Amino acid sequence: MSKRIAVVDDEQDIRELVSLHLTRAGFKVREFPDVTSLLTYLRTTIPDLIVLDLMLPDADGMDICRQLRNDESTAAVPVIMLTARTEETDRILGLELGADDYVTKPFSPRELVARVKAVLRRGRQEAEQQTIQVGDMLEIDCKKYQVTVKGERVELTSTEFRIVRLLAERPGWVYTRDRIREGESLHAPMKRTKVFPPIVTNLISVGEEAGNLEEILNKLSDYYDSEIDATIRSLASMIEPLLIIVIGAIVGVIVVGLYLPIFKLIDVIK
Repeated sequence: MSKRIAVVDDEQDIRELVSLHLTRAGFKVREFPDVTSLLTYLRTTIPDLIVLDLMLPDADGMDICRQLRNDESTAAVPVIMLTARTEETDRILGLELGADDYVTKPFSPRELVARVKAVLRRGRQEAEQQTIQVGDMLEIDCKKYQVTVKGERVELTSTEFRIVRLLAERPGWVYTRDRIREGESLHAPMKRTKVFPPIVTNLISVGEEAGNLEEILNKLSDYYDSEIDATIRSLASMIEPLLIIVIGAIVGVIVVGLYLPIFKLIDVIK
């Protein structure tokens, strides 16, 4: 069955361009020039993905993304932001509000189609694992976007939920804070040769100490910082003796270069 894609953009030529390429790729596309018409459509039909412009005539796309994520019926619908806003702060804000991808104008229609397929493919893979159980204390319901600790539900934002789920699915994999923030790169791990103590296995105890997810992430950041500092100190201890030898050799060359002509002059005088 063909996936339904909702394209929301106030520029008709953009809507038609996106719709044309998505239709050619086998999707069923519905176009919307504003937020009002989209919300009316969502009352009766839930699409498989929404391509959302940010600068709409009747609302800001960021607010609409937040609204979609807070609505239980649309919380799991993937959103790709398609916008002329190219600032880094806009991209970060969009991803933190729950967007699955962020594409800036001007854009390649073929790349957009590829990104749509990638997001849908990722969503299909995630749907295969509806519940993640960590020990006897932590449970993540991927369908309902809910996290419970010792049977009690923990209120998390969409971004916090995705971070917890990411770490639970891949215990022991290393991610930087920037890597976690990038929606497109959430499932691309860094090298695994050196890992921090798996956050998932310690989530309950750390959570009781920290009190919230932000402080848990800060603890991870502190761990990375300490590891980097230790590496730098280790390199410095190895480089320091070498630097002493090099500096000594340079000084020796300079001394010989200065005094050798003097010795030759003395020999001539004698």
